[in-house]
Amino acid sequence: MDGQPILEFKNASLRYDQTWALRDVSFSIRQGETRVIFGEAGSGKTTLLKAAVGLVHLDGGTISLFGEDITARKESDLFPLRGRTGFLFQEGGLFDSLTVGENVEYPILNSQAPDGHKQTNGEQIEAKVRETLRFVELEQTYNQPPSALSGGMRRRVGIARAIVTEPPLLLYDSPTAGLDPITANTIMALVAKERDVRNSTSLIVTYRYQDGEIMDDFRYDPEQELLVPLIGEQSPKRNRTKFIVMKDGKIVFEGTRHQMNDSKDDYVRNFIRHEE
Repeated sequence: MDGQPILEFKNASLRYDQTWALRDVSFSIRQGETRVIFGEAGSGKTTLLKAAVGLVHLDGGTISLFGEDITARKESDLFPLRGRTGFLFQEGGLFDSLTVGENVEYPILNSQAPDGHKQTNGEQIEAKVRETLRFVELEQTYNQPPSALSGGMRRRVGIARAIVTEPPLLLYDSPTAGLDPITANTIMALVAKERDVRNSTSLIVTYRYQDGEIMDDFRYDPEQELLVPLIGEQSPKRNRTKFIVMKDGKIVFEGTRHQMNDSKDDYVRNFIRHEE
């Protein structure tokens, strides 16, 4: 796609003591594109997401976010850029002391409006929160505590919180971990819906190959209000999704799903699995 990258890593490296968390990592992603990231535990996947918004600092290399070099930025200077990024934490990361509605409104209350001021109009905020909960089909949970929800519903609330400010970049850390296959597919359908309705950019850390298949094989049709298959090997929309495999902090594979399927590397092929 044309235009400058939304996010770009150039030879990014980071060590914890003697262990490489990121090692000479280079890749870029543009508006509307998706990267599906695989790797064993400790391979650097979550560190990569944290580094993307300056939550951890590099030992070498650079990271650009929305065209701005964030490598050496002070924490206070990162707030406006982070405000344009949605983050779904592992297990949803909801605040148990808040209601569902309060969880989803949290990013609005802590972000700046275009004029640089905090948003404080209660009615407008509630309307936006309810609209977003409808997007994930959970408006009825507005006043409920997170403890009253199933694991899949909590994850959907987490997505609502990540997307409520309509950020152009979404970072998903294991969005389907611990969920049954049907619920996991529902979560990924919402991720694809968000991408296609708002042309958002998505980085998805996952252990499930099927998560990548959904992002690569389907698009959301707003008229039918459901996912529909992408037809044809060379569909432009299919080309928006690339797969990354990490090992010991390094990217050992980056390419299309079909290229991943054709890989002869045993480590890469270990992530090509299909559930019964």
